[in-house]
Amino acid sequence: MAADFLAGWCGGVTAVIVGHPFDTVKIRLQTQAFGGPKYNGTFHCFSSIIRQESITGLYKGVSSPFVGQTFLNAIVFGVYGRMVAYLTSRSETKKPRMRHILLSGAVAGVCQAPVCSVFDLVKTRLQIQGKGERAAVARRVYSGPINCLIKIYQEEGLQRGICRGMLSTMLRDVPGSAIYFGVYSGLSGLLLGGHFGVLPVLLAAGTTGCISWLCILPFDVVKSRIQADGVGGVSRYSGILDCFRKSYADEGLAAFTRGMFPTLLRAFPTNAAVLLSVEVILKLTNSRGIHG
Repeated sequence: MAADFLAGWCGGVTAVIVGHPFDTVKIRLQTQAFGGPKYNGTFHCFSSIIRQESITGLYKGVSSPFVGQTFLNAIVFGVYGRMVAYLTSRSETKKPRMRHILLSGAVAGVCQAPVCSVFDLVKTRLQIQGKGERAAVARRVYSGPINCLIKIYQEEGLQRGICRGMLSTMLRDVPGSAIYFGVYSGLSGLLLGGHFGVLPVLLAAGTTGCISWLCILPFDVVKSRIQADGVGGVSRYSGILDCFRKSYADEGLAAFTRGMFPTLLRAFPTNAAVLLSVEVILKLTNSRGIHG
């Protein structure tokens, strides 16, 4: 069990280092106003952040996911590994089946969503503050993750503040985690053929990340908008369905693909690095892979 948590933690560290700049761009694109948008595309957003806020602008809010993502990955891979082992031990074949993998992934998603929602809320608020302003003169509403959390609680309370976006996070993470582990199981079985190899793992893992994010991107857009909503005291959305309805009314189906390109740019290298790290740690500690 310790190996699963250690592997997940190492994967989380890798994910933050590789993926956070792409995540910042994704959040900026998803939360900008439809009328008169500040950024007209992924590369324009990247270049604008670097020009106006320096390279550190891409790593705004990184402390929250650095603590959160490593912890969350430990939860996800730890819970997933234990669930697969438990379900497999109760099966007649004593081998993991796809239904075991999908159910274990969904349970891991349930366990991570409440914690992930709070970390994402803080990360989102930090990523959008001072956007478009030069680093030297940017107005900082929050001085850091802890200060951000305290101010959200003071100004918006527990239910409408700290818990903002928790249900939309659950709707994203439960099916997303099941899809993630299911797709990786299928692709790794096809590409690896029972034998560990760095390149096949990287290919299977990167492709898995892209497929799973494509499936859950609409829920991620809604989650980001709900968590960014209310800044400055004005709330536009009354809930998930209201956010879906207003986003569609304003932008059509294109609303739910906002941030898709930076998401996919991030998904392949980040998930390739994460799952390779996890596979290597598990192989070194107990000579097995993610699925047992």
